[in-house]
Amino acid sequence: MGSKSIDRELEATLTTQQKHLDSPLLGLSLSELTDWVVSQGQPAYRGRQLYEWIYKKGVRSLTDISVFPKTWRAAVADVAIGRSQIHYRSVAPDETVKYLLQLADGKIVETVGIPTEKRLTVCVSTQVGCPMACDFCATGKGGFMRNLAAHEIIDQVLTVQEDFQRRVSHLVFMGMGEPLLNTPNVVAAIKSLNQDVGIGQRWMTLSTVGIPGHILRLAQHQLQVTLAVSLHATNQALREKLIPSASHYPLENLINECRQYVQITSRRITFEYILLAGVNDSTKQAAELAQLLRGFQTHVNLIPYNPIREASYQRPSFRGIQAFVDVLHQHQIAVSVRYSRGLEADAACGQLRTTQS
Repeated sequence: MGSKSIDRELEATLTTQQKHLDSPLLGLSLSELTDWVVSQGQPAYRGRQLYEWIYKKGVRSLTDISVFPKTWRAAVADVAIGRSQIHYRSVAPDETVKYLLQLADGKIVETVGIPTEKRLTVCVSTQVGCPMACDFCATGKGGFMRNLAAHEIIDQVLTVQEDFQRRVSHLVFMGMGEPLLNTPNVVAAIKSLNQDVGIGQRWMTLSTVGIPGHILRLAQHQLQVTLAVSLHATNQALREKLIPSASHYPLENLINECRQYVQITSRRITFEYILLAGVNDSTKQAAELAQLLRGFQTHVNLIPYNPIREASYQRPSFRGIQAFVDVLHQHQIAVSVRYSRGLEADAACGQLRTTQS
């Protein structure tokens, strides 16, 4: 299926709902907002004004758009832009901020803002909860409620941008949920965040544990995002223990689909590998990982385990981590070690949960 066919399918899935007058305006393009403004009896130039106030100024209510006539603001006061409310905010010593955002239906979703001197990264959620139930992850322990709509994904970025009073430069779809189980809304959000909010797709990373057929489906969109596949094991038996959903997706099939993704998109894949002491961190397993990934464009992102109350896994020693890295280097596998930010605020990788702790 070509990218144009995929785009038409995506539009058919989302357009009717998005363009309905009772639906949130966030996520609509300039032309769509202009059409909506005209349908309300206003001049077309107000579409540009509305677009600027939503995406550049982060307005939360149409009644706050001072350039609109008061009478029209009153008439459309009940039209939702689609913004959430900050239910809870926690700051870690490294200045990483965890947000619990309350959505229109009362559901809570977690978002993380990760600042450095030169960049501001947002860790975005794509579902309320997660159905994958990975054994080492707090999010999966809480169960699954629903997919997020495109505007609810975009809102997370605008919220962090507003709170930090800084432009968001990088996005990682590594928050709550499995993005490829919500592909239409995730792709729509990526395109809006790129075109309307102004974040380059090459500065976005989408993480998945792998859903049969969905990696190739994503490839047809020809996005410029980095695909990160959560591997965490070098054999099927261990992967099924750590990621129960892997029982439906043999490791060999996953790797083959990843190879096809690289061929279609010409983009390197990152493989995420959480290091669990005494479970998947031996030098033998490092050699097995290198063998598994031979022959195509890859990068291994090693993540020393971040502890959660619901599991008894431990983080390997620094020496053990370095030994694993050394083996990958010996096999000429590109590798980096990511020590997650926000550990003290339960905002690090694998710790996300909708609780105030």
